[in-house]
Amino acid sequence: MATSTGTAESEALTADGMGAGEGVRRRDFIEIAAVSAAGVGGAAILIPLISQMAPSRDVLAESSTELDISAIEPGQAIKAVFRKQPLFVRNLTPQEMEQANAVPVSSLRDPESLADRTKEGHTNILVTMGVCTHLGCVPLGAGEGENRGEFGGYFCPCHGSSYDTAGRIRKGPAPANLVVPDYQFTTDTTIVIG
Repeated sequence: MATSTGTAESEALTADGMGAGEGVRRRDFIEIAAVSAAGVGGAAILIPLISQMAPSRDVLAESSTELDISAIEPGQAIKAVFRKQPLFVRNLTPQEMEQANAVPVSSLRDPESLADRTKEGHTNILVTMGVCTHLGCVPLGAGEGENRGEFGGYFCPCHGSSYDTAGRIRKGPAPANLVVPDYQFTTDTTIVIG
């Protein structure tokens, strides 16, 4: 009787497919194939959707700006465009650097030293966005003969904010210094912004 019970159990397992090796393999293959097909189909749909959100070539081209600063004499500044906004690059004179370093950082509204705002080895080159931090006007002081304000840096004619030679806010409603964008020197006379 023990053998007939064992045979009945094995027949029951074979009948519902759980004990048959062939049935389990076929089911596993079908499940794996279905999941794989769903994954490939999902990827085929998602890849174009995700790639269309990537920036276009013209946007990538504007994401960085390379400038040759060899022609900027001490005391001069140039205006450039970075991401459709004005950019100021100034070659500070030794007197302008002394003037900026003489100001106690603790007395500033937005405390930053000249060394914090320039690159080591190039402390005479100041790179700032040409946008007032108050309401976004373009300050004067980057062009020859422009009003530099009472601190010798930049002056915003819209509401009277005055920045010093290091682009730090000294007077007026602007809450912060002129923004220093990410940049690096690729050579002694070339900088890449962005």
